Amino acid sequence: MRNHSLPLIGITADISEAPQRRFTAGNEPTIFLPRRYSRAVEMSGGIPLLLPFTASRALMRQYIGRLDGLVISGGAFDIHPSYYNEKPIKEIGAIKRDRTEFELEMTHLALKRDLPLLGICGGAQAINVVLGGTLYQDIAAQAPHANQHEQGAKKEIGGHIVNIARGTRLEQILRRRSLEVNTTHHQAVKEIGTGLVVNATAEDGLIEGIESLRHSFVLGVQWHPEVLAPRNVAQRRIFSFFIDSCRRAHRAR
Repeated sequence: MRNHSLPLIGITADISEAPQRRFTAGNEPTIFLPRRYSRAVEMSGGIPLLLPFTASRALMRQYIGRLDGLVISGGAFDIHPSYYNEKPIKEIGAIKRDRTEFELEMTHLALKRDLPLLGICGGAQAINVVLGGTLYQDIAAQAPHANQHEQGAKKEIGGHIVNIARGTRLEQILRRRSLEVNTTHHQAVKEIGTGLVVNATAEDGLIEGIESLRHSFVLGVQWHPEVLAPRNVAQRRIFSFFIDSCRRAHRAR
């Protein structure tokens, strides 16, 4: 029966330590995920499963063993530079160590198993860090030539153009050499990790997408295709190709 069912796609959830008084009586920590992530997976033919943080490596291995694909979602926090052997600068943003360590370990396990993997915004950065790459801790401070990439006000419409590298999987997916994207990041990939190639750059030269040459499907994009997918065919294709890869992995199990 399993081979006739839809692929199961894990999506990492965010963590809030702040009290959610509308829903709870006290200061109980909450896990949450914007609906747009699960909607994009569902509309592409996958079963979305929200993955709550755990510190248990054994449970993480159980997650990975039961999934057909993994999405590392974005969030309003930074990956601490200690994970790529740098010291923090004063412009570093909010840090969520629990979520960071969970996502880095889940990424590591997914790569080890060759589980189809899609990293969105901070998820792309996580893939890069796990594979030995580094990040700009703050674009304005460390890449002053760059344009503004924190364009949250334009998230629903797209704010700037990225150029797609010829011969990459992303070009195959999108069937085009440029794309308007929506970005909300102040960190970015600096030096790419082992086995990765750059598949998209902003017009200022900043890296906006990466993919692996060593895995069946590993793609990281610095923008938010899950927001634009409902009304943009090219953005939907990112999810449909990802889910197709997950479906193949599902059938092979």
